[in-house]
Amino acid sequence: MTEAPRLTVVLPTYNEAANIPNVVERIIAALADVPHEIIVVDDSSPDGTAATARAIAARQRSVRCIKRVGRHGLSSACVEGMMAASAPIVAIMDADGQHDEAILPRMLEAIDNGNDMAIATRYAQDGAVADGFSKTRAWGSRIATAMSRYMLGRDVSDPMSGYFMLKRDLADRIAPEVSRDGFKILFDILSRVGTSISVAEIPFSFRPRDHGESKLGALVAVQFLGLLLSRLSGGILPIQFVLFSLVGALGLVVHLTTLYVLNVANNVPFVTSQIAATLVAMTTNFLLNNVFTYSAQRLKGWRLLAGLIGFYAVCSIGALANVGVAAWLFAYSAQPLLAGFAGAVMSAVFNYAVSKAAIWRDG
Repeated sequence: MTEAPRLTVVLPTYNEAANIPNVVERIIAALADVPHEIIVVDDSSPDGTAATARAIAARQRSVRCIKRVGRHGLSSACVEGMMAASAPIVAIMDADGQHDEAILPRMLEAIDNGNDMAIATRYAQDGAVADGFSKTRAWGSRIATAMSRYMLGRDVSDPMSGYFMLKRDLADRIAPEVSRDGFKILFDILSRVGTSISVAEIPFSFRPRDHGESKLGALVAVQFLGLLLSRLSGGILPIQFVLFSLVGALGLVVHLTTLYVLNVANNVPFVTSQIAATLVAMTTNFLLNNVFTYSAQRLKGWRLLAGLIGFYAVCSIGALANVGVAAWLFAYSAQPLLAGFAGAVMSAVFNYAVSKAAIWRDG
C-alpha cells in the first residue's frame, strides 16, 4: 500500500517541456524521505509540456498532470493545483529550474513546527538573485518588493516570491478570495490574510533558467500595478477593471495627442480630426486591453478583428451613456465637473462590463 502524501508540489507551466524532466527528477531526489506528489498544471503549452509531464507520470506514480483548456494564467493555475492536492501541505514553485528544490525539506520542517506558511526568500540571510536575474530585472524586482512590503505592513522580506509552502486548510480558505489574474499570487494571499498567519522564511539562491526564456516582462509589471491598486481599494475594484481604467486613461492621452497633431499642427478640420482621434484612441485601448487587461483571453487572428469591431460598438454605446448620465445629472445639479465625472465613470463601467461579457469572454 502506497503511503499517503504529506506534501503536494504544484508546478504551474507554460512551454516548459525542456525543463520539466530535470525539475521533477530533482524534486523527487530532494523529497526522497518525504511521501509526496507532484502536480503539473499546464496551460495547453504548444511545446508539448503536458505530453512530457504525462510521459513522466507513466513512470512515476507520484506525478500527475492537469492540462487546462480555455483557462490561462499563473495565479489561477496555482489555485487549481492547490485544490487538486491530496496532501495536507502544498508547495508552489516554478518549473524552469530557478527555484532550489533542495530547501523543500526545510520549508516542510517550518510548517511542521507550527507555521502556516514558509516562503523561500531571495532577500534574507543567505538568499541571492545575482545568478538568476539580469541587472534590470533585479532592480525592478527590488522596487516591487519594497512596494509590496510597505503595503503589507508585516516583516516579510520577499512577498513577491513565486516559491512558497502553506497548509492545505489555509489554501482552501483563501482560494475563493485570491484573484485569478496576474502572476504574484503570494502577495495577493498575504495582503488578504494580514497578520493572522505565522510565516517562516527560508533563504535560497535564485538560479538561471535551465532552458527557454523568462515570461516576466511588461505584462507582469502592468498586472502587478493593477494588483497593487486593487488591493489598495480593499479588493473592491477588480484587477481587470483597474487595468481597463488605466488603459482608458492612456487612451485619453492618445486621443488628445492625435487631435493636436491633426487639428492644431496640421490644420485638419476639427470634426475630421476628432473622428480620427477617437478611432485611434479606441484602437489603442482595444489592443492594450487585449495584451494586458485580458491576457488570459487574448484574441488572435480573425477573432482579433471581430473583437475590434465589437469594441468600437461597445465604446460608441458607452459614449451615449456618458452623455446621457452627464446631461441628466447636470440638469439637477448644475455642476458641470461633477456631471462630467459621473458620465465618464458610467461609460467606463459600462464599457468594462460589456467588453468583458461580449468580447473577452472567459474560455
